[in-house]
Amino acid sequence: MSTKKLAYLELPATSTAAMKTFYGDLFGWSFQDWGPTYTSFSEAGLDGGFNTDDSHRTKAPLPIIQTDDISTMETRVQQAGGAITLPTFQFPGGRRFHFTDPSGNELAVMQLD
Repeated sequence: MSTKKLAYLELPATSTAAMKTFYGDLFGWSFQDWGPTYTSFSEAGLDGGFNTDDSHRTKAPLPIIQTDDISTMETRVQQAGGAITLPTFQFPGGRRFHFTDPSGNELAVMQLD
């Protein structure tokens, strides 16, 4: 994955099992479970995941941008006028934070380990 480019798309979900059945049957996507509340998908053109965790699930699809320096990117987002909505947290394989742009769109930035 290149840095500072869209690298991942997370979809909010109420059931990872239902999402896997729907997208697997419809498009033939492949899946990997990361615990009871998160499943990643591949073979979709852009990798992504289904999130059912109430504490981190967004209300709309979440575009995720990859970086090599998450601390600097968090500062740059704020300097550009973005608002941090979820401070940096760990996930299996890396760290990420969420922010909104001036129009209120929510995005995230991740740094892989």
